[in-house]
Amino acid sequence: MEYERELIAEEMARADVDAGAIVVDGVTHRRVLRCEETYFTAAGPVHVERTLYKDRTDEAGRAISPMDLRLGVVEGRWTPLAAQQAAWVVAQMTPYLAEELFRRIGNMTPSKSSLDRLPKELSARWEEERLHFEKALRDADVIPQHATTVAVSLDGVLAPMKDGGAQQKRQQTADEGRLTRGPAGYREVGCGTLSFCDAEGEMISAVRIARMPEPHKVTLKSTLLADVTAALAERPELRLVKLADGANDNWKFLSLMLPGGIEILDFFHAAEHLSDAVASVYGDGTVEARRRFEDLRFVLREDPDGVEKVIRSLNYLRKAHPLNKTVPKELAYFRNNRHRMRYQQFAAEGLPIGSGVVEAACKTLVTQRMKQSGMRWEEKGGQAILTLRGWTQSGDRFDRAWALLAATYQAEVVTLHNVVPFPPGGRQKGR
Repeated sequence: MEYERELIAEEMARADVDAGAIVVDGVTHRRVLRCEETYFTAAGPVHVERTLYKDRTDEAGRAISPMDLRLGVVEGRWTPLAAQQAAWVVAQMTPYLAEELFRRIGNMTPSKSSLDRLPKELSARWEEERLHFEKALRDADVIPQHATTVAVSLDGVLAPMKDGGAQQKRQQTADEGRLTRGPAGYREVGCGTLSFCDAEGEMISAVRIARMPEPHKVTLKSTLLADVTAALAERPELRLVKLADGANDNWKFLSLMLPGGIEILDFFHAAEHLSDAVASVYGDGTVEARRRFEDLRFVLREDPDGVEKVIRSLNYLRKAHPLNKTVPKELAYFRNNRHRMRYQQFAAEGLPIGSGVVEAACKTLVTQRMKQSGMRWEEKGGQAILTLRGWTQSGDRFDRAWALLAATYQAEVVTLHNVVPFPPGGRQKGR
């Protein structure tokens, strides 16, 4: 490893420029200092002497290193491979555990604070050009050849926020004389998926994305719309399936903003509502409730007229138990979504009837990483993790997204020759 570090240092030094002046992006920079810097590399810390240059017309500007620009050094200290490895690892685990992992591996040894800053700095750069980068990603996405269906889903999951106002919410609840219930200080993170399925409705591949809390999931929805539009433009023969639970905001987007397609309410959510209705009549957890639920669930799933038979059964229970408040609510749920519950027909046509992909995304993208003990998130820090984590769970998107991002750290450096430095006070008299 020590020999590898020496080789890396030599290669980095070859990219340095030691001249009077250079031009970067049309701006002339003059030499100001030559000094040593320590870089994070995949082989460990490397010490390299490099030359710094500065635009003399911009006194507040920072000095630049042509070596860094030529090599694409990330955020001033990370070689591209080291930054890529660190970004992938910190997307999977906390900076504390990532620091421990790298220490045990024995190569590079970044600190917890460095690992905490890196994804935030990468995310800030990504967000500046997000629309351009996302278009490049989707343009390069490969739709599986034997895919027959593209399914789009969105959902949300609560995450603990630093600005969630937990204390204020709890105090307000106490002032109103109510008991505090639920996760005060949490806000909803939006999750979306684009899944490609075969003729049997089995998922082949999927793109998973998540965005930190914002009103009506605006950014998430616009990204999903662009992804769906691009997929159908490339493969117009694909059947579009819109999958979600019964939340009104989700269906407003799926029904009104996306191209026409087949709307399917997630079967497992429908079954949960059916279970609640039956349990409210026969008792939660009783043998009779379980038997009645299993019978109606089978009818809903396997009978061509299943949803209508379930509606008639719930209507019967509503009349037989007029004081029950749960059954009328669940009956309205099934009536309002009956056109999305033709499960036997959907399954026979090889369409997916469950939104398990987006449900899993809520768990693996958000919950597993962002809801660990004691965690509280700010929007920028949370989005940094969600962006990286979404790439790692979307096929080869991580490598392609990294290539796009890493390219922004490189720049062409032109060396100016025969540059004559003038004294600070201008030309001296007699010269």
